[in-house]
Amino acid sequence: MAQFACRIPDIGGIAIKSHPSTRVEVQAMSDIVERQREIVARHIRGENEHDWAAVYDTFVQDDRAHYDVVPLSAVFKGIEGVRGFYQTIAAALPNLRIEVKSEYDVPGCSIREVVITGTHLGEFAGVKPLGNAIRIEMAAFYTFDSASGKLMAEKIYYDQADI
Repeated sequence: MAQFACRIPDIGGIAIKSHPSTRVEVQAMSDIVERQREIVARHIRGENEHDWAAVYDTFVQDDRAHYDVVPLSAVFKGIEGVRGFYQTIAAALPNLRIEVKSEYDVPGCSIREVVITGTHLGEFAGVKPLGNAIRIEMAAFYTFDSASGKLMAEKIYYDQADI
């Protein structure tokens, strides 16, 4: 069986040898991560285009789907809960725009650091709209159903004072 070696300059050029089956595992992990990246890109594109049906379609279509808003200790359970969350967001920020700043991916989880902008025109989290422009830096964690590759959950972290 053939083996390959690679040099890693960051740790003194140590040669690492690997069994061929490791290459297959690495490729499988790479394929999983690439599928995740595609789903998250489609998800965020749908949000930016306000194509809510496309956003909903990135989730599993059952009770396993959920949306967690950590600063509010709120969980929107099931695909209907996810839809309800996005309906609230669409009313609160009708000109919502998401800009991805950083991307991190491992099999089963993708993380995006984003900046959300928009005009606060509807109530959100008990905050009455003032018509002001908002800018929120946020981290979003996406977890995936291994069978379908679709999102099981999105969990967001942000500073509530930014709203």
